[in-house]
Amino acid sequence: MGTSDASTTARTADGPAGPRVVVLGRLPGDAVERLRARHTVHYRDEDSTAPAEEVLRLVSGADALVVTLGHRVDAAVLDAAGPQLRIVANVAVGYDNVDVATCRERGVLVTNTPGVLTDATADLAFALVLMVTRRLAEAEREVRSGQTAGWGMFHLLGTSVQGKAIGILGPGAIGLATARRARAFGMDVLLSGRSAPDPADVRALQARVVPFEELLASSDVVSVHTPLTPATLHLVDASALARMKPAAYLVNTARGPVVDEAALVAALEAGTIAGAGLDVFEDEPRVHPGLRERDDVVLLPHIGSATIETRTAMADLAADNVLAVLAGDDALTPVG
Repeated sequence: MGTSDASTTARTADGPAGPRVVVLGRLPGDAVERLRARHTVHYRDEDSTAPAEEVLRLVSGADALVVTLGHRVDAAVLDAAGPQLRIVANVAVGYDNVDVATCRERGVLVTNTPGVLTDATADLAFALVLMVTRRLAEAEREVRSGQTAGWGMFHLLGTSVQGKAIGILGPGAIGLATARRARAFGMDVLLSGRSAPDPADVRALQARVVPFEELLASSDVVSVHTPLTPATLHLVDASALARMKPAAYLVNTARGPVVDEAALVAALEAGTIAGAGLDVFEDEPRVHPGLRERDDVVLLPHIGSATIETRTAMADLAADNVLAVLAGDDALTPVG
C-alpha cells in the first residue's frame, strides 16, 4: 500500500552507484526491484498521480523516468530533470502524455509498452459492445436497486450482434484483436484508419477496408482504436455521429478526446445513435454530466488493461527498456 505522509510518499532506496531512475507511480510485480538491483531508484509508491510541483522536485537529476499515463512529461519536466536524462519509459501503449517532439530534440528516448496489453484491451472493448447492445449495465443496476419485476417478454430488450457489422476505427493491434472477437460472435468486420492493415489480417477476418465515411454509415457498432494525435482529436464529432445509423452504437477504448463528448451527448439526446460504451473520457477523470445521466451509455473508469497479468507485463517492459538504455543497448520498444 502507498503511504499518506508527505515526507515518506516518495521514498528513496539506495542501490548500486550510477544512473538514477525515478519511478513516479506504483507498479505491480518486481519491476522496481529489478531496477534497484542495478541502479539507484527513487520510487513514488503511490497509485495516485503525483501533483505537478512534486514531479518537478522528484525528477531532478534523473537519468531515467518511468511514468504512468496520468503524468505529463513536457518541457518543464525535462528542464527539471536536467540534461543527463536519457529515457522516459511510459507504462502505456499510448504516449500522448509525453511531449515526444521535445524529448527527441533533447536527445531523450521515449518508450512505450505495446503488445502486452492488446488482448486485455480488446476483451474489454468487446465486453462494452455486449454491455451496451444487451443493456447489461442497466439490467444490473435494476437488480441492485431492488426495482426489478423479473422476467418479461419485452423487459430490457437489447439487440443481437450476430450478423451485424462492426466498424474498427484504427485497425492496429488492439483494433484487429477486437475484430477477431467480433468475428467469433458472428459479426462482419469493416476496417478504416490512417494506415492500411496487413492484407493477411484482412483476409483472415473476411473484412473490408473502407473509407471513414462508409465505415460510419455501414456499421452497427463503431469501435474506436486510434491513437490521440492532432489529426484524431475530435475525429468522432457531430458530423461523424450524424453519419452513423440511428440504431448504431459507439464504443471507445482508445483515448477520450478522439470523441467530442458534447457532440456525443447531443447525438444521444436527439436519437442520432442508439447508445455508447466508453472506457475513456475527454477530460479524465471528469465525465460529462450528460453521459452519467443516461441509461443508454455504459461508463467504465479506463480499465482496458486492468488485469494483474497485463499491468505486470507493462511494468516489466518499461523496466526492461530502462535497463537496456542505461546499459548502452537499444530500447526494446522505442516510440517513433
